[in-house]
Amino acid sequence: MWTLKIFFKLSSLEVINKDEKKMSVKLKGVPLQYANALRRVCLNGVPIFAIDTVDILDNSSVIPDEGLAHRLALVPLKTDLTRFNEPSKCDCKSETGCSNCRIMLVLDSGDADVTRTILSKELVSEDDSIKPISDNIPIVQLAPGQRVKIECYARLGRGSEHAKWNASNVSVLTETDKEDERVLTVESTGSLRPEEIILAGVEEVNNRLVEFKEMIDELDQ
Repeated sequence: MWTLKIFFKLSSLEVINKDEKKMSVKLKGVPLQYANALRRVCLNGVPIFAIDTVDILDNSSVIPDEGLAHRLALVPLKTDLTRFNEPSKCDCKSETGCSNCRIMLVLDSGDADVTRTILSKELVSEDDSIKPISDNIPIVQLAPGQRVKIECYARLGRGSEHAKWNASNVSVLTETDKEDERVLTVESTGSLRPEEIILAGVEEVNNRLVEFKEMIDELDQ
């Protein structure tokens, strides 16, 4: 099926520029509809880790429990797609998850004796490959005598479900001066490298096309 194979032609992808957070590739000979599908998947269809469940054990800060949980959910986490499964695809088939589809992170500030800001580096993960992308993301400010103690559970999800699972902030498709060329620019949130997002996006588009073809074949039968 040519529509599936087109993304794997080495000549169809040319890296224009790349750094740790941003990457631009030139798509050659790729129809607009498939190029746009890749753009949309890179934006919100590539799975990454984000905190989804928060158990507040102690919170004497001025921020309510719901606000604290929301802040934690928006802390970008480094993601390893080679070792973990999305909950719906995990063999455990459990609502609570397992070590292959869920990671626990713990935050315990202790009792503050001075006013200080709790940063993301104090969010300790049970797996070092899944942790905040930066140590210096502010979470909450504590006054003397205040404390937060929290257990969080992160899982893989997609931006189509919630913005906290968006793999990239920017996914732009621009035309060049040639009719059959387009430039895709992806800027990562830091959870994945930009090249990982593009490669995972290509695989996801292929998977969706295969599923669609199978549905059509079933209807024909």
